[in-house]
Amino acid sequence: MEDGIIFFNRDKHDQFLSLYVEHEVALSCFVRSLVRTQDDAREVMQDTAVVLWKKFEQLDSLDDFRRWGFGVARFQALSYRRDLARDRHVFSEGLMELLEAEAEEAAKQCGSEEKALQKCLSKLPGEQNDLIIAAYMPGKRIDEMALIAGRSPMSLYKKLHRIRMVLANCIEVTLKREAQ
Repeated sequence: MEDGIIFFNRDKHDQFLSLYVEHEVALSCFVRSLVRTQDDAREVMQDTAVVLWKKFEQLDSLDDFRRWGFGVARFQALSYRRDLARDRHVFSEGLMELLEAEAEEAAKQCGSEEKALQKCLSKLPGEQNDLIIAAYMPGKRIDEMALIAGRSPMSLYKKLHRIRMVLANCIEVTLKREAQ
């Protein structure tokens, strides 16, 4: 190293690069089979490439590069999975599958509830529909709405409550009807 410049053997670099490129697809497929996601595989492949380059001088025979690379990749994948397992924010694969299934079901349910709400809103008389929509507009305040309508805020709250109860009942009936 001279003035912060690192010198390396160009022939060794070229040999490594040639061998790595030749076996990269096989290594990548192997790593992908050992980890859960494509992002995990990319991470492990980067770590593997670094280790292979750092330890390339230790390789006995260039003919053994593939076998050696697979061994390094296996250790890197195991190390990566071990590090993930220590992270409390990482769930088991079984739990992730359960959460996915529940999320899909919740999304379906939410879609059904939204459709039912739209149907029920359309059944409300015009004044009630306008009132409920206005109450949920961003920046709207009930006391201001009551003042404009010439009512007390409490009477407007009660009216909105009654409309919400009608909507809740309508949604429940609509969802039960569609489930049959």
